[in-house]
Amino acid sequence: MPSVQTERSEALAAAAGSAEKRAYVRSVFSQIAPRYDLLNHLLSLSIDKRWRRRAVAALRWDRDPSGVYVDLCAGTMDVANELARKPGFRGIVLGTDFAEPMLRAGREKIAARPVAPMVADAVELPLRTGTAAGAIVAFGARNLENLDAGLTEAFRVLRDGATFVILEFSMPRVPVVRSLYRLYFHYVLPALGRLVSRHPTAYRYLPASVDSFPNEEELARRMTRAGFVNVRVTRLSFGIAAIHAGERRDTGATR
Repeated sequence: MPSVQTERSEALAAAAGSAEKRAYVRSVFSQIAPRYDLLNHLLSLSIDKRWRRRAVAALRWDRDPSGVYVDLCAGTMDVANELARKPGFRGIVLGTDFAEPMLRAGREKIAARPVAPMVADAVELPLRTGTAAGAIVAFGARNLENLDAGLTEAFRVLRDGATFVILEFSMPRVPVVRSLYRLYFHYVLPALGRLVSRHPTAYRYLPASVDSFPNEEELARRMTRAGFVNVRVTRLSFGIAAIHAGERRDTGATR
């Protein structure tokens, strides 16, 4: 059995983008799946629900309410459920995640919804090019082993004019807020997360992965490099989280 120090080192290495990140992320999220929703809402004081609503609104699904939408790194499918239950939505949401226990943990909430869970990696989706009316990833982009590959894959599956939305943790700009945020994120959250999830490192990986993730400007640049246009950023809750949204616009060139 690995020591606590070894497990902590593995978590920090995965957050920094080690070669083992993919395996670590799949293993950890599979293990914490039964308590994932409880911890999300507890540790965020349920603010995460409001953030998800804002992210779904940024998807601009009402332009094509009958389309196929992709929820990447769907986890327990909170975002898929939020979109599928919107009045007037007549399409289908593909909830994709490579950790099958996470999808299984969210089955009840989407039982009566037009949501299709799908075990799939966000960097290699089993979807035809240019078929999705929109795609969204909430708190999953920083878990990708290769962020640029994930952005390119999202671009590939979207059709012309479709929107791609990323909801992710960010770093507050106001010094006082940033200090309080880091205190909570690096000390309080790991302790509470370990107590409730009973996993030794999952909630130490979380703040470390946020620290290693590109800042808002860099993420916007990388979305643009992947082909997205009109990339815009909306900061939420004093900059604790941010929404990035961009569109695919075909120019006639083959990607």
